[in-house]
Amino acid sequence: MSERIQALHALRAFEVASRYGSFTRAAEELALTQGAVSHHIKTLEALFGCDLFERRGPKLSLTEHGRLLAQELKVGFKIIENACALLRQDRYGLRLKAPSTLTVRWLLRALDAFKKVEDNCSVQLSSVWMDIDSVDFYSEPYDCAILLASGRFPADIESFKLFDEWLIPVCHPDYMTQVQPQLSDLPRCEFLHPSPDRRDWRRWLARMDALDISIDQGQVFDTLDQGISAAQQGLGISVVDLVLASTDLAAGRLVTPFKHAVATGDGYYMTWLKASPKARQMHKLRDFLLGQVPPLAYKDINYLYG
Repeated sequence: MSERIQALHALRAFEVASRYGSFTRAAEELALTQGAVSHHIKTLEALFGCDLFERRGPKLSLTEHGRLLAQELKVGFKIIENACALLRQDRYGLRLKAPSTLTVRWLLRALDAFKKVEDNCSVQLSSVWMDIDSVDFYSEPYDCAILLASGRFPADIESFKLFDEWLIPVCHPDYMTQVQPQLSDLPRCEFLHPSPDRRDWRRWLARMDALDISIDQGQVFDTLDQGISAAQQGLGISVVDLVLASTDLAAGRLVTPFKHAVATGDGYYMTWLKASPKARQMHKLRDFLLGQVPPLAYKDINYLYG
């Protein structure tokens, strides 16, 4: 039994070291010395008769055998953690990760409505800024996440699309005086970019066959929410997600000077591990959120697929 326990400790040390690519960081997480982690790895390599890491100076990289072992251990230790978590905390509650703009513009209201009708499933929301939406359920403390993505997820992830991303330019009602401006008017406007790579304007203009319009000028922001706020203040024209701007459009705080919404091929997906013991709660939350998505009932807007 003692040998089995020691082997389990060694496997845990290897799994953590494989994630970080560092014995030092693994030692910090496990409250061990770097020498102890190194000893655990050598024990496993002797046991399996193969190298698990390639050591090139201070840099570590997994061998093919190491990658195979790390992949399986990552799943195995997560199953153990989930089993223990059910006894340590609210076994019916969900820990949800979501991008900050989605949270501010839609999710907070939806979760408030969920709380009023569902007593047996609490949701602890963590709103996180992510340049590219991602989650690692094996190392991050979440049961589920809502991500802007293409829909291609690993085989161990369950996913369900809540709504598609439709991009459309918006501005303050007084910003453009013309009732129906032309694309040729855009170069004279101040561009507002919701992300540093300016990808949203580039995607929209590509679908309009107008990539000859320069988007090098204008204010650059970190989030879609900042771009929307700047547009509301009359500082220029931003490209936004139609669903996330729907409340401001309905209230007249924003208008759509160009009546073309472009589908990017991405969407907001609710995701979780297929092996999660909280799958029933996940389905309950997913079904409710689907009913909270506002309909895209804009008669004057043309919906164009990319």
